[in-house]
Amino acid sequence: MLDKLQGPWEYGASEGLIICIVASAPALQAGLSSIVSELEFVEQVFTTSSLTEFDEYHAISDILIIYLEGESSTEIQTAIEETSVLGVLVMAADENEAGRVIPENPDQAWGVLPASANSEEMDVVLRALSAGLSIGRPDLVTFHHDLGSRDDPPVEPLTGRELEVLQLLAQGKANKQIAFELGISEHTVKFHISSIYNKLGASNRTEAVRLGVRHGVISL
Repeated sequence: MLDKLQGPWEYGASEGLIICIVASAPALQAGLSSIVSELEFVEQVFTTSSLTEFDEYHAISDILIIYLEGESSTEIQTAIEETSVLGVLVMAADENEAGRVIPENPDQAWGVLPASANSEEMDVVLRALSAGLSIGRPDLVTFHHDLGSRDDPPVEPLTGRELEVLQLLAQGKANKQIAFELGISEHTVKFHISSIYNKLGASNRTEAVRLGVRHGVISL
């Protein structure tokens, strides 16, 4: 189960997201729209029946959700090449099928979900995509390229406690919440966060989380 991120805009946009859903079946459009529109950080949802129709909305959309129904990876990648969306979520009855359309070096953040995904999972993935983070099973998702090269030198290893703190940062927890959950003082939390920044080369929480995901030391 994906952990729910707290604080809707700590890792994403400062205003409500505009989502466009591409699914050929009206029932799928309605079902996905019902789930997405209930999320507190979503401002507006559009639905279309094809990638061609998405052209009408790509200039105003933040996130594109595609429900796979026979489209090839080439068709999908070509259709979104010139869009400026923050991220693309691919859904399918078979999650492995969705994962196969992810390009090697995407220009947007990418996520994959099975068709059976619930509202909580949709919440987590859309928040991550709005922050430029790719999310999904490690064997399916290629992380967003602006997080660094795969040839980056390894970071200095984090301690077990630092890993716990970083994972809680990824969940959007405040210092006080982290201190309570780990049974330590807020001063100690701040000390661990400072050490995490130094080891990862980060300057803020968002960057620390992105680098932590990039280097595989935490997961979303």
